[in-house]
Amino acid sequence: MEVTQVLFNAQSIDGTVRKNAEESLKQFQEQNLPGFLLSLSGELANEEKPIETRKLAGLILKNSLDAKEQHRKFELVQRWLSLDATAKSQIKACLLQTLSSPVFDAHSTTSQVIAKVAGIELPQKQWPELIAVVQGMSASEGNIDVRLAATRALYNALGFAQANFSNDMERDYIMRVVCEATLSPEVRIRQAAFECLVSISSTYYEKLTPYIQDIFNITSKAVREDEEPVALQAIEFWSSICDEEIDILEEYGGEFTGDSDVPCFYFIKKALPALVPMLLETLLKQEEDQDQDEGAWNIAMAGGTCLGLVAQTVGDDIVPLVVPFVEENITKPDWRQREAATYAFGSILDGPSPEKLIPLVNVALTFMLSALTKDPNSHVKDTTAWALGRIFEFLLGSAVDLPIITQANCQQIVTVLLQSMKDSPNVAEKACGALYFLAQGYEGEGESSPLTPFFQEIVQSLLTVTHREDVGDSRLRTAAYETLNEVVRCSTVETAPLVLQLVAVIMMELHNTLESQKLSSEEREKQSELQGLLCGCLQVIIQKLGSSETTKYAFMQYADQIMGLFLRVFACRSATVHEEAMLAIGALAYATGAGFAKYMPEFYRYLEMGLQNFEEYQVCAVTVGVVGDISRALEEKIVPYCDGIMTQLLKNLSSNQLHRSVKPPIFSCFGDIALAVGEYFEKYLMWAMSALQSAADLSTHIAGDDELVEYTNSLRNGILEAYSGIFQGFKNSPKTQLLIPYAPHILQFLDGIYMEKDMDDMVMKTAIGVLGDLADTLGNHASSMIQQSVSSKDFLNECLSSEDLLVKESAQWAKLAISRAISV
Repeated sequence: MEVTQVLFNAQSIDGTVRKNAEESLKQFQEQNLPGFLLSLSGELANEEKPIETRKLAGLILKNSLDAKEQHRKFELVQRWLSLDATAKSQIKACLLQTLSSPVFDAHSTTSQVIAKVAGIELPQKQWPELIAVVQGMSASEGNIDVRLAATRALYNALGFAQANFSNDMERDYIMRVVCEATLSPEVRIRQAAFECLVSISSTYYEKLTPYIQDIFNITSKAVREDEEPVALQAIEFWSSICDEEIDILEEYGGEFTGDSDVPCFYFIKKALPALVPMLLETLLKQEEDQDQDEGAWNIAMAGGTCLGLVAQTVGDDIVPLVVPFVEENITKPDWRQREAATYAFGSILDGPSPEKLIPLVNVALTFMLSALTKDPNSHVKDTTAWALGRIFEFLLGSAVDLPIITQANCQQIVTVLLQSMKDSPNVAEKACGALYFLAQGYEGEGESSPLTPFFQEIVQSLLTVTHREDVGDSRLRTAAYETLNEVVRCSTVETAPLVLQLVAVIMMELHNTLESQKLSSEEREKQSELQGLLCGCLQVIIQKLGSSETTKYAFMQYADQIMGLFLRVFACRSATVHEEAMLAIGALAYATGAGFAKYMPEFYRYLEMGLQNFEEYQVCAVTVGVVGDISRALEEKIVPYCDGIMTQLLKNLSSNQLHRSVKPPIFSCFGDIALAVGEYFEKYLMWAMSALQSAADLSTHIAGDDELVEYTNSLRNGILEAYSGIFQGFKNSPKTQLLIPYAPHILQFLDGIYMEKDMDDMVMKTAIGVLGDLADTLGNHASSMIQQSVSSKDFLNECLSSEDLLVKESAQWAKLAISRAISV
């Protein structure tokens, strides 16, 4: 079969020609898989063939080795492994040969295919020649494109090279070649080689000791002398080492026993005297306009970020190395030196102990407040406001006898920050951020906080910022509203009347956004964003005022108007439901309780629209949460809407279109509804239980990565919350016996997840709670089943001795319920 022509036809504009070609390829693949893959790899390797067919051949090869869906991927892997060995080695030979192709599309596609093959074979220890890829990287390779393609292929295959890295000779060889490639005359090769080093630093941290000194020399030369893309990767290497060591030290709490699996080699601590000065130098390489550009990233920013990670890794040891740099540069005439000094100081505030930092901060604070108002340079002000925010974020709440903020300086701090909110947008945004952390530092102060006297002035200033002419171009408006929300959230009882006054102000703002007519699509997007910010602000105010009886009563006068505004916000969107308005309605339902029933007839269609929104699954998830809020608020008054809601929820569960993250909250929502409507839930019991059972079966046997384990735990938690709500809803009703047939499966599920040993504390607490609910609701009907289950003994005992108080309490209640059920 002339494969070139078929590959050409498969890209034809003519639909019939294309369809026929795709059909031929499919037949060829089904009848003779080894021949099919061989001819594709031959096409890819053949320099005489046209680039279009070579590229498509590579793409088909890649897709025949990997797929997004787990079960499909598994099939493809098995299929490749069962291929005839001769065919496989011929295909791999073609791939290694194509790496040296002068044609960019050919060798770049090939390096991706090689990574897929490596991903399948290296874990099976089946591809010893992969080291040949590394040979293509060595300095003796004259062709730059080959060397680059080989370096990128190694990068793609590193995750699977455990066997090579466990062998000293192979590892030494790979490391030597990678380090040599960092010195190549071609900048792209140097950058790709450093990318390999970054990947090695996290994947093979424990193997780095013999090479770390050489790597330090190479990276510091690159940081000081090389082009920016290369220097950035060289800094990234050290940031990556910090990440590794922070994780190890956190996991082991710094206490290493002789037999610990992953010892920390303290590379950062050992490199400190040389590493810190290198990073401090980078801080002086700022770009003129980096504060204006949101996605900016350059050497100075990378260096500061790395310095911050170093501070988290080594703690107090960094302080004496940075302070002299700060003192020397903070008053220099050149803005770059003043900004670098401020950046360095701000970077080391997270990591060292408060005892070490607070004396320094107390000296620096007055200076910084004056710089924020008087420094002639906008960069310096921007960084100063950021550094103040870091002081408040990391040192305000720390229980140290040395307060940073006293009655004496509080007035000055607030005045300076409010003054800076009138500065250029980037400085104003950072000042908002500093105020955010300042407010957060006094959360939960009860009666009074040092900020109470300034509450009115702060709120007024933030509202003024949201109306600035230049607010549209930056993140400033969002920052101002986020800060306003935090100031309200952390406010004390004393300022409640002022928060109440704010309701009418924000309502008016929201009303104004609804009045504007005939908007362009860009204006409509801006309008929707502003509505989101205002709804978010109302949500925080509703939660604040709804949390105590006195303020809730005063707030209720506004409830009808607010709900009216939310419904108008929904109405000005055609297809989608407004997420922030939905969240705010959840808060309103919680605050108004059963009184929310009067809004349901008008609100219900938007609720349904949100539940049907599979495209924007976050909106769907938020709406599911609001159904839960409304169920708790309305209790049995939600009955008239249950048919519609339950039908839609069951439909969502059975859909493959809906993002999996929405499924756990749907199960929890079953529990909320059952708890609200009690025995009326009988009508949905069979459907709900059947959905819960099949999900429960899926969630017991899970082997996978951390992300999958995390998802599985959230799924289990949702399922358990549903069971818990259903048992509690049916308690004391004559219909409890309807639940008896489901009890064996539920107990089996509890035993199953207990045996798996991979549940988190949250699932543990909910699971042992379900055991209690089952015993409590079914009583002696379930006593023999409970006594036979593992959960009622081993799992219960494990939870009773848990360190986690919530788990322990839940277990004590379950123990009581079980003993009552068994004794009857």
